[in-house]
Amino acid sequence: MRPTSESPGRSISAPSAASPIISLEDAMRVLEETSRTFHIPIVRLPDRLREAVASAYLCLRAIDEVEDHPRLDNSAKSGLLRRISLLLQVQRSVGTFDHEGFSTEVAGYHDDLPEVTRRVGEWACLAPDSIAPRIWDATAAMADRMAHWAADGWRVITEADLDRYTFGVAGAVGLMLSDLWAWHDGTQTDRMHAIGFGRGLQAVNILRNRAEDLAHGKDFFPRHWREADVQVYARRNLSLADDYARSLPSGPALNFCKLPLTLAHRTLDALERGQAKLSRDEVFQIMREVGYL
Repeated sequence: MRPTSESPGRSISAPSAASPIISLEDAMRVLEETSRTFHIPIVRLPDRLREAVASAYLCLRAIDEVEDHPRLDNSAKSGLLRRISLLLQVQRSVGTFDHEGFSTEVAGYHDDLPEVTRRVGEWACLAPDSIAPRIWDATAAMADRMAHWAADGWRVITEADLDRYTFGVAGAVGLMLSDLWAWHDGTQTDRMHAIGFGRGLQAVNILRNRAEDLAHGKDFFPRHWREADVQVYARRNLSLADDYARSLPSGPALNFCKLPLTLAHRTLDALERGQAKLSRDEVFQIMREVGYL
């Protein structure tokens, strides 16, 4: 077991031929390169919670990069995602984690996959031992669900299909975050609101990335839905996200949620005005409003 007071540059697991030395500093570098939007609130979290949330984000982003990969066909995506899921399901501890197995799985795609995906096994061991299995569970479940969507060709026909997709890729992330808050300091949340938090953010992403998704053969709009219908769907779920944030006491959970939630609302407003995305100045203004600048 690792001690609870660890500095950012410490080794997460004992070095061996199959167990790399992982530094939080290096993980935060990859996180910043992957998403400045989430790097900013994560880097401000207390140490152990920062490790857990960074581990979760990097693991899930690793899965997302496979889902979105432009050069892998759906069969390859589905197979790789299922194998990653199965590997996570048989891990017993951080100390005995099968790093070699994960390296073997991604070796055949080394030239195609980004660093965040190639190192998914390392990110899985970044969190403290007492919460790491919850992150493995969430990552394995998302990988399995995304494998299904890849095999099915991303077919969204009905609103129920959209609900299934947004739950699998984001709503379940809200549930995991609620568990991380409770693990850290006992913060309790409404789990239905947590699902809405994830779904709302994902619905905004679907609207923002509409053209790119269509170019890659993905259409997340239910049949006969227009942008206005998805905007209604997004606002309905963002209303639950607002309830989620309002219920949080002052502290790290609330501080974390402020930025992505405010960005989602303002992005949706901008899309309705015909903007493709928020301007850099608008993003900086939001960061000032939520206290990050």
